[in-house]
Amino acid sequence: MPLSDISARIREEEARTGRAPGSTRLIAVSKVQPLDRVIAVLEEGHRLFGENKVQEAAGKWPDLRDRFPGVELHLIGPLQTNKARQAMQLFDAIETIDRPKLARTIARLKDELGACPKLFVQINTGEEEQKAGVMPAEADAFIAECCALGLEIEGLMCIPPVEEEPSLHFALLKKIADRNGITELSMGMSGDFEKAVAQGATFVRVGSAIFGERNYG
Repeated sequence: MPLSDISARIREEEARTGRAPGSTRLIAVSKVQPLDRVIAVLEEGHRLFGENKVQEAAGKWPDLRDRFPGVELHLIGPLQTNKARQAMQLFDAIETIDRPKLARTIARLKDELGACPKLFVQINTGEEEQKAGVMPAEADAFIAECCALGLEIEGLMCIPPVEEEPSLHFALLKKIADRNGITELSMGMSGDFEKAVAQGATFVRVGSAIFGERNYG
């Protein structure tokens, strides 16, 4: 699906639900995509991208940033503490803060580096054992812990269970954000981004609908 079609659907949903035009930004999820597909989207003028792995992003984005000024890069996959320094130097936003050890590491590196990307806490809205993220009941305390470390949490992120109605999870994420004074919400993917817009998403993460199916082989 052309990038312009997805952007148009986002704008239409904003209008339908009374949200300000442009209040939802589109993250083009470029993980495991061939370089030529990523370059084609960059050449269309898009500048906001998401990657799952620090190592993969480090292998392609420094060169692409040189060629295409203005790129904004979000880490949307799990982050190991031993990759935190590299992630903080490579990404403009880290969406997957999910445990105290990682928060403490980022706080220490923030002091060392004198800078910090935008930080989002990942919430495990479906309370799935196999999935990363803070449990909803523990979200307020974890956000407070991050703030006590000197971290500014600008957003929340979630990945709803595939078999459940996503709108319920998006609404839960917004409720947690509202009561903690958090304004950014990263939620919604290729199959449900319009529902996320309706629930207040400020970022939607769309990959296969833009680039085509990924080849993991």
